[in-house]
This record gives sequence, structure tokens and C-alpha cells, in this order.
Amino acid sequence: MTARNITVWGIVIIIIIGGIFLYWKFGSSMQGETQNQDQAAAAASAPTTSQVQGQDVTVGTGTEATPGSIVSILYTGMLQDGTIFDSSANNGNQPLTFALGADGIIPGFQIGVNGMKEGGERRIAIPPEFGYGTQDVKDPAGKVIIPANSTIIFDVKLVKVESAPAAPAEETQEAQE
Repeated sequence: MTARNITVWGIVIIIIIGGIFLYWKFGSSMQGETQNQDQAAAAASAPTTSQVQGQDVTVGTGTEATPGSIVSILYTGMLQDGTIFDSSANNGNQPLTFALGADGIIPGFQIGVNGMKEGGERRIAIPPEFGYGTQDVKDPAGKVIIPANSTIIFDVKLVKVESAPAAPAEETQEAQE
């Protein structure tokens, strides 16, 4: 072997060792950064809270829905994939009327309607904890229309808000005593 060949091979070995060192020193931490970035992106796209979320499509200008008021709404309920499971259109386009805060309507729906004003339209996302939780919802034939642990979406339009009916005089007196 000539001195020239020995020098070339020495440089090649130094480059290889240097590459291994740089990979060991910086490459593994770069992979960790990539993994951390991937995890952060996944966390950002996944729901991180179990809260009812509402997005106003149209802000109403009428009376505000507050706990105890009687509200009438038109609605479309759907799963996250867009499958519609119920709507006021399926019920003769008659508004759903209920006392805001009373039993009988899932909590997430009530939370989502609270604060709307007459004429307003809102999209409400309801996590399972404020919807139907761990139970399937079935139609009269026994077919599952809302699977357990589903986040459900409602598009609602607040048609009317009425004041809560006044309590009878006897109940008001008893409450004061």
C-alpha cells in the first residue's frame, strides 16, 4: 500500500466515525423531536377537554335563553361522521319546546342552547359525558342510532324564548317562610 492509499483510507474512516458520532449526538435527539412534534400534533387534533362546544353560525337579536325560560328550537342531530339521527324536520318541522334547565333533555344540549338569542343559529358539539354516555341509543325497532361513547353534533335555531311561568302565590309564600 502506498502512503496515498493509507491517507485516503484514513480520511474515509474518520468521516465514517464522525458521521456515527454526529448521528449519535444529534440524530437521536432529532428523532425525539420529530416524535414529540408528532405527539403534539396528534394531541392538538384530538379533543383534550370534555366540554360542550358551541359555534354561533348566526347571532340572534331577540330575547336571550336563560335557565328557567321556555325555549323552542329547530334542530338537526348528527354523529361526527355526519349521519343524521334526528331532526325537527323528521317531526313535522315542529319546534322542540322545553324549559331550559329542566330534566328530560340531555345536559349538553341545554348547555349549548343557554345564552342563545331568538333568531340565532348554533352548532353544538356534545361529548359523551354530557350526552348519552356509555349507553347506546336505539330506535323503536332496536337499531342503534347513537353508539355508546359518541360525541354528537346539533345544528340548532332558536325560534322563540318565553319567560318561565310565574310560581303560584302559595308556593312563593312557602318559599319565603
